Amino acid sequence: MTASEQTFHRSSKKDEFESPDFYEIDDLLTEEQLMIRSAVRDFVKREISPIIEDAAQRCVFPEHIVKKFGDLGVFGPTIPVEYGGQGLDYISYGLMMQEVERGDSGMRSTASVQGSLVMFPIYKYGSEEQKRKFLPKLGSGEFLGCFGLTEPDFGSNPSGMTTHFKEDGDHVILNGAKMWISNSPKADVAVVWAKNEQGRIKGIIVERGMEGFSTPEIHGKWSLRASITGELVFDNVRVPKANILPEADGLKAPMSCLDNARYGIAWGALGAAMDCYDSARRYAMERIQFDKPIAAFQLTQKKLAEMLTEITKAQLVCWRLGNLKNQGKATTAQISLAKRNNVAMALEIAREARQIHGGMGITGEYPIMRHQMNLESVVTYEGTHDIHLLILGNAITGIGAFK
Repeated sequence: MTASEQTFHRSSKKDEFESPDFYEIDDLLTEEQLMIRSAVRDFVKREISPIIEDAAQRCVFPEHIVKKFGDLGVFGPTIPVEYGGQGLDYISYGLMMQEVERGDSGMRSTASVQGSLVMFPIYKYGSEEQKRKFLPKLGSGEFLGCFGLTEPDFGSNPSGMTTHFKEDGDHVILNGAKMWISNSPKADVAVVWAKNEQGRIKGIIVERGMEGFSTPEIHGKWSLRASITGELVFDNVRVPKANILPEADGLKAPMSCLDNARYGIAWGALGAAMDCYDSARRYAMERIQFDKPIAAFQLTQKKLAEMLTEITKAQLVCWRLGNLKNQGKATTAQISLAKRNNVAMALEIAREARQIHGGMGITGEYPIMRHQMNLESVVTYEGTHDIHLLILGNAITGIGAFK
């Protein structure tokens, strides 16, 4: 047991989660996909569920999970094996994110950032040398990475970024700052998006230890408390030109990374919703009021029936979107629909589940309030709920409403 593991109190409460499958969607999955889901589910029950309430209550990141995630293969699972990934399909990746977020949104954020926002851009836009140098260490969990796009003054409008660099011989000089960056205080590498002297957006790999590069942690969060969040600050940081992603040019590159991350979020939010539903169903069967379980009352059954309906719809959306991703056909708007719908759905289920749990729903005895607080971040990051509506509106009308 590592020193990090020893710092967490392990709950004696057994994780008895059972996945709802009202439309027998498991029949649509391959044997390999089912085995992958089972492996990650077992991992979550063994490694995350026993410590996550303690981690969230104390707002401490369980750092030892990073290497275990690497050993499990959840970092960059769609990246080819030769570069440290698993060479899996996108439904397998989605199922992994579903199970990890069933454990906790912050844990899924750690995995999503590593795979979709750090490994993916290096694989897609990096040089062969960059791929060989960084991807295997990121895939194994030896390195932790972060993604620097959002700035203090530019969130939903990343094209307005002010982080910039200028050439200086074999190096560039990077200045600026990024905000709300998952993993940053512990990250070994950061994929940072900045403008060159011509105003073009480029991707740069910034490494821990480069002079002038700092990653202050953001404190006082009421959400994603088991995740670690911070800033990226660049004060005349000298970065070798060899660390610039050669194939990334313009805003389209970081937005393609966000598409991958949003896809994982659509599956992840489904996992959080499933956990809230499963907990509410069990509690309703056990909690006795007026001489019978509250599951016997019509209003409780209505809540549970609506939860299951929305979860089933979201499962079908994820499965279909996963097939489109596997075929290389999934569009940004299709991914936006799934991310927006599934996160909103999960938030509503968390709120209804909290009511079923009554006062117990606000305690750490049950996962409901933790999921609910986490989802308040998930509904905002990787494109806010309203921005995704506008992406869909643009797809519907052909008219951009951002300006």
